[in-house]
Amino acid sequence: MSALAWIAVGSLAAWGWLLLGQGFFWRTDQRLPRRESPAQWPDVAIVVPARDEAEVLPVSLPSLLAQDYPGRAEIVLVDDGSTDGTGELARALAERHGGLPLRVVSPGEPEPGWTGKLWALKHGIALARAREPEYLLLTDADIAHQPDSLRELVAGALTNGLDLVSQMARLRVASGWERLVVPAFVYFFSQLYPFRWVNKPGARTAAAAGGCVLLRTEAAERAGVPESIRQAVIDDVSLARAVQRTGGRIWLGLATGSETGAPPDGVRGRVDSVRPYPRLADLWRMVSRSAYAQLLHSPLLLAGTVVGLALVYLAPPVALCAGVFTHDAAAAWAGGLAWVVMTATYLPMLRYYRQPPLLAPLLPFTALLYLLMTVDSAVQHYRGRGAAWKGRTYARPEAAPDR
Repeated sequence: MSALAWIAVGSLAAWGWLLLGQGFFWRTDQRLPRRESPAQWPDVAIVVPARDEAEVLPVSLPSLLAQDYPGRAEIVLVDDGSTDGTGELARALAERHGGLPLRVVSPGEPEPGWTGKLWALKHGIALARAREPEYLLLTDADIAHQPDSLRELVAGALTNGLDLVSQMARLRVASGWERLVVPAFVYFFSQLYPFRWVNKPGARTAAAAGGCVLLRTEAAERAGVPESIRQAVIDDVSLARAVQRTGGRIWLGLATGSETGAPPDGVRGRVDSVRPYPRLADLWRMVSRSAYAQLLHSPLLLAGTVVGLALVYLAPPVALCAGVFTHDAAAAWAGGLAWVVMTATYLPMLRYYRQPPLLAPLLPFTALLYLLMTVDSAVQHYRGRGAAWKGRTYARPEAAPDR
């Protein structure tokens, strides 16, 4: 066989493994587990780190204020050095909408060795702990919650004995670029951290989605959170690892978003991200700001990632087209079959986001965009810019993920 045919066969073998041996990552059925209402609902503190979030707060904060929770709950919003009036807007929204009590705290600039979000969480959690809540809901300022979201998260944690329950909020898919890139973002994340592996008791794989994390306060204290992960750029995965490493049980799944209409199979507690990424440049910054940090700022891991993405995602269409053009039947067949398997594994995620199946064969192009974003992330790092977000830059590598 030709070299191209061997590459195509290697890609097909890789897709055979991904289809059956990578925790069935491509399935989208990991939703909130079985839940029963407790006899007594525990106290909860909702901690919201917010830096220049005036654009999204009018949508997200009222959804938290309106939580229909049978126990005692309050919101602590941490105004993390905002320049757009985030804190003042939060107070005005609380006065206008009522609902859960809201406190706003401004901790000042982070001390050396802290990333901005974790510095904000440190102060928000410290303020919340004064009321001795049994649970902390850590949620980003761009996340909108259905009125039963907190109730369903707490019931799921109590019913199943979980120390950390995290839902990956449905991201916005309105613009053309969002439709092309966003479902693939969740697809790639679940491929790296298969939800079934995360949710299996005693598993080594740990991950969370930072936009919506319900955390038992006792587990946070046992794990030393957030101090133990204060330098983490990818804070959600680091948080899950810290909790799991200290004996905590974690769970991660997809959230049913409002775009799906009535929740299927009785699933409730929907959460949605309302942050828009209308242009490719917006999505590019979102991915590239931390992609190289995910690779521990390692040139070897970067090279392996580029080769792996090329072999798994780019080789199949190239082999099919080149095989047909050069009459290389082995390359064409192997490349075509690999592309078919790839397309089939992407369809469930597109259905989850209510996107047309015709986007599935475009996954190689989307993977090429992610490859370029990752390389750009490394280029920015070596130019001294590091992982940047909202005016702050972080350059310190993180510890390797436990797998």
